[in-house]
Amino acid sequence: MSSILVVDDDASVLDVMSEMLRMEGHSVTVAENGKQAVDCVFNDPFDLVITDLIMPEKEGLETIADIRRKFSKLPIIAISGGGRLGPNDYLETARFIGANATLAKPFARQELIHAVDSLLS
Repeated sequence: MSSILVVDDDASVLDVMSEMLRMEGHSVTVAENGKQAVDCVFNDPFDLVITDLIMPEKEGLETIADIRRKFSKLPIIAISGGGRLGPNDYLETARFIGANATLAKPFARQELIHAVDSLLS
């Protein structure tokens, strides 16, 4: 069982993703923004972080950069619906900053599970 942190400002996204991951046997912690996520990662060990990119308080690109400074090997999946510009530019930037994988919202359950499994194996 892996410990996964899921970060998104949309409560319904947190609920759905958490349930999908728990059904696969993972332990899931949630954070509603990047500030909470960084606090969680700096205080508890996680095997994987999944973070949205567009959030209040601290957006996902800054969150990834902060995590990378201290935890260079921690796998990170960036997710985004992209707002006005669409997700591609945000997701490319996330990869450049240090995300190991990216998923454009909406994504299928199997896409999420495949990305998680490949980074945890």
